[in-house]
Amino acid sequence: MNLPEDSVLLRIFIGESDRHDGHPLYEAIVLKAREQKLAGATVLRGPMGFGATSHLHTAKILRLSGDLPMVIEIVDTEPKIQGFLPVLDGMIGGGMVTLEKVKVLRYGHRPSSPV
Repeated sequence: MNLPEDSVLLRIFIGESDRHDGHPLYEAIVLKAREQKLAGATVLRGPMGFGATSHLHTAKILRLSGDLPMVIEIVDTEPKIQGFLPVLDGMIGGGMVTLEKVKVLRYGHRPSSPV
């Protein structure tokens, strides 16, 4: 798959405890993005953060949170990202979703090195 230099980054901010159909929401989003044949997705787990309620979520030992921040990043063409937004809208309740234009400098897998 070729990814054009001018692409779009979809960034989704949710909580680790958010669910969709009994599964972690971040997992459901990545699997749905893969099913929709988007170029790729990455899930990042944040050690600390807060959202619309200003409630602090942290991984510190004394204040261990069961709902750490999760960020899912998906890059693809603008039409494919725009087509994924209604699907995403049906999956998430709260959180934040952002879009930004990005320049893709390289996209592809690294060839296997001989053993």
